[in-house]
Amino acid sequence: MDPKIGLALGSGGARGFAHIGVLRALTEAKIPIHFIAGSSMGALIGALFSVGHSVDILEKMALSFRRKYYLDFTVPKMGFISGNKVKELVHLLTHGKMIEDLSPPLAIVTTDLLKGEKVILNKGSISDAVRASISIPGIFVPEKVDGRLLIDGGVIDRVPVSVVKEMGADIVIAVDVSNVNTDASLTSIIDVILQSIDIMQQEMVRFHEIKADVMIRPLVKQYSSKAFTNTADIIKAGENEAQQMLVHIKKAIRSWKGT
Repeated sequence: MDPKIGLALGSGGARGFAHIGVLRALTEAKIPIHFIAGSSMGALIGALFSVGHSVDILEKMALSFRRKYYLDFTVPKMGFISGNKVKELVHLLTHGKMIEDLSPPLAIVTTDLLKGEKVILNKGSISDAVRASISIPGIFVPEKVDGRLLIDGGVIDRVPVSVVKEMGADIVIAVDVSNVNTDASLTSIIDVILQSIDIMQQEMVRFHEIKADVMIRPLVKQYSSKAFTNTADIIKAGENEAQQMLVHIKKAIRSWKGT
């Protein structure tokens, strides 16, 4: 019997394009993926993959992505960006499907802004769930789903290892793409918010180490989490790091079979 393998895709803004490179390395190595859990950008990439888009298509989407696709500014009240444009885009790219229709199964991690709780969405509208999970506090207007005001899943669970374990994964491969760039150029309130979130998440992980069977940390620290430039380099960084970790993934699989 073979183990069920789960993939935990972390938050990280534009650095999350590295997830596409990781998926390329895993699929080319014929590593099966039975479950995916994603926070923020990890939720978006996980949704697009689970709906059936090939890695080649994901890369083409990423390379053609521009910030104008989601920059629908609103009068600042609960956020600068309303998020309607990006939700419409996700709805289009996921063919209006429901989360429960996806294969491999997907869990999208969000945060309840009022209760401070982790909310895992595994059914309902993909576009609503992804829109909620990418709602960076202070930048995106929070998304209301089932009466709950939801924001970025990375606020409470940057790399949702425990979530994919609960889905039934025997082996968990985690991908962490969020790093504090100490050389960042901070010139706007958005820069300040994003840098603050990176620092907060780094401290969370420091005290609650991510317990995955295999951890993949692409070298993307030098890239902006908001610029959506250097996309090809970010994808390649994910692919390179995943290829380096294939030996550890195969070892984990062999060890599981031996138990």
